[in-house]
Amino acid sequence: MNKEWSELNKVMQTQIKKKDTYETGIDTLLDLRNQLMKTLASFKDELSREEFNAIPFINADGYHSKTIAYSIWHIFRIEDIVAHTLICEDEQIFFAKNYQDRVNSPIITTGNELVKQQIADFSKQLNINELYSYIFEVKESTEKIIKELSYAELKRKVSEERKEYLKSLNVVSNDENAIWLIDYWCGKDIRGLIQMPLSRHWIMHIEASLRIRDKIH
Repeated sequence: MNKEWSELNKVMQTQIKKKDTYETGIDTLLDLRNQLMKTLASFKDELSREEFNAIPFINADGYHSKTIAYSIWHIFRIEDIVAHTLICEDEQIFFAKNYQDRVNSPIITTGNELVKQQIADFSKQLNINELYSYIFEVKESTEKIIKELSYAELKRKVSEERKEYLKSLNVVSNDENAIWLIDYWCGKDIRGLIQMPLSRHWIMHIEASLRIRDKIH
């Protein structure tokens, strides 16, 4: 694991637990996310279109068994769903800005239900420029939401109504590889959501993407 990212993540988690270091913790979180986004942005310059679809570890167990295009999609569909539908309770960027058509995606879900060759086939269909446009918009909108959260709000849990509304959107597949996400997210408070999909989840998939990049290069 990247030591710097891991350390920043640990520091952030400690800081957001206490009221007097909460705001510093949010700054640490934003710093971490900026570093991670820099790595994602570098892929756009380094990789050919075909390399975004490469799946060199197709039979492995772990996050590196995907493609880089899929990993980028997956990180930010999850973030969009969690930040907008569950935390802010407004419309996802994906729907508000018509990103399904723009990215040319056959799915509106997180992609957890896809396996092996399905992941590679899915990746080939995506418009990478529009995918990058999507992730920059999601990052910016999430950070606006995060900056407006008070320390007290971190203890808020996802309501039963919101959970049902999330199910109605069909953005999480009913497949057994995906459906668990709804209970997982809705069992957390806002602090828990910041700690997983909005930070650690990025690290895990970006490190896996670096492993894929190194293998194909």
